Amino acid sequence: MSDRLAEYRRATAPLPAKSRLWPLYGAGFDNLGQDGHLIEVALPQPGPDELLVRHDACGLCFSDIKVIKQGQEHTRIFKDMKTDPVVLGHEVSMTVVQVGQNLRDQYKVGQRFIIQADIYKNGVNYAYGYMIQGGLSEYGIIDQRVLNGDHGNYLLPVKPDTGYAESALTEPWACVIAAYELTYRTALKAGGTIWVIGCAGEQRSYQTSAGFDAAHHPDRVILTDVPAAFATWIKERAHKLGVAVIERNGLPLAEYGTISQLAPDGVDDIVVLGADPEVVEAASPLLAMFGILCMMADRPMGRDVAVDVGRIHYHRWTYVGSTGTDIARAYSDLPVRSKLRPGGRALFVGAGGPMGRMHVQRATELADAPGTVVSSDISDLRLQDLADSFGVEAKARGVEFVTVNPMNKQAYAEAMARFDAPGFDDIVVLAPVAGVISEASTHLAPGGVMNVFAGVLRGTMAKIDLSRVYLDGIRVIGHTASSIDDLRLMLYQAENDLLAPNRSVAAIGSLEATRVGLKALEDAVYPGKVVIYPHIRDMPITAVPELKDKMPTVHARLKDGREWTVEAENEFLRMMLK
Repeated sequence: MSDRLAEYRRATAPLPAKSRLWPLYGAGFDNLGQDGHLIEVALPQPGPDELLVRHDACGLCFSDIKVIKQGQEHTRIFKDMKTDPVVLGHEVSMTVVQVGQNLRDQYKVGQRFIIQADIYKNGVNYAYGYMIQGGLSEYGIIDQRVLNGDHGNYLLPVKPDTGYAESALTEPWACVIAAYELTYRTALKAGGTIWVIGCAGEQRSYQTSAGFDAAHHPDRVILTDVPAAFATWIKERAHKLGVAVIERNGLPLAEYGTISQLAPDGVDDIVVLGADPEVVEAASPLLAMFGILCMMADRPMGRDVAVDVGRIHYHRWTYVGSTGTDIARAYSDLPVRSKLRPGGRALFVGAGGPMGRMHVQRATELADAPGTVVSSDISDLRLQDLADSFGVEAKARGVEFVTVNPMNKQAYAEAMARFDAPGFDDIVVLAPVAGVISEASTHLAPGGVMNVFAGVLRGTMAKIDLSRVYLDGIRVIGHTASSIDDLRLMLYQAENDLLAPNRSVAAIGSLEATRVGLKALEDAVYPGKVVIYPHIRDMPITAVPELKDKMPTVHARLKDGREWTVEAENEFLRMMLK
């Protein structure tokens, strides 16, 4: 290790008087920096209960692009960006360089950490890189919101020999891991609100064998046009349990929204008796966070249903159903599955981007991997890069690896026709486009699960054949962000060579190049992650394979001449640290 790199790791050198950063003053790239450039500010000074940290590496995320596009309207921003600008960067690794007086028994200069981006204090989300200055800066302050938040300490220690980019990218990787650890209720919500709606002409004899008894029951029931016998049973049972019952019979679809007056925080369970797509569309917007809409029907609806896939993603809504008449069994007989089916068929839609590559890498490396992994993207170059990166390894592990481009319509149709009998057990959608989500859903096998991973806006409506939920047992789920436990698990896997975040690195550059890197991210220039090293000399965004001519000694330490490694990073920093 050179003296320069060794000194950098020790973090004991005198600190500069200034820190450089990229402020975002509002929506649009015109508001990033000043006159298109980063700025210098006085080096922040930690208080007695704070740490000063050095940002060592920062991955650029499409969530950063969302903040640039939305500015003050972004849901995580609740400050005046013009006077208190946002400094982006939540995929970050850091080193302690100064310790406040009251923390010197707990922290030492040179300690390395990653950070859980969603930081809650007194129920408020002060996300790193949103409300708290993020990693697109040389230095930052870690205060008590981070060190003593609602979930404890949001810093996780990193081993000294773990790579900077490697540890920074555990954050997006944690989001990928979390997508396959989602859990959903398998019963009516105890203490919640249930709304039962009978469709016109529906007179089957319904019941619920569980979830409405002394041990487990909702606190409130709303009834709308429920068949008489079932309505009587509910009211009698509710009376015995002390459960409030409100009847809103004859309620026109246009007035379903008035139910929000009875349930301001939303309805936990909506049970639709019958196959009426208009009822499902009118009732669904009333679902609460983590709400479930249960469809009880024995015939198709007759048309696709407009589904708010944005709220499936962000609010964790889901739809269940049964062709039978026992509501409890609609929840419990086919629990919502989030893990990929071992030996099954998996389709990754929009797989060529940074997050898609992570999903594909994980799927092909699983001990109980799918038998077939199909990746779709509209870029042949990205698909070829996927095949070059993972195809040979997948084949060696007995996984069929296929790439398809929906822009090549005939070839795509032929490929999908092959797989549509019976379809895909798992579909992960990484393209935030309603039409793409709708088309993807048509390829689900019976019992298949579609995970809307892409961050589509709330209110994005995709047409999906929800009849298949109760006729074929399909499920549509969604996911956003990760917990500190997910991050801890990912860091453990990275530091024990179980998953390699470095394989996601596609391009690198200095802090000066951040603006160009973000533009490249928006324009999908690179197939993987762009990583910024805030403390290196000025360097343009450079694709990792291009290092062959520009930095041959770094390139020589890549894996297979294409993949970033800790050894390559060390050589790179020896050459480029300021």
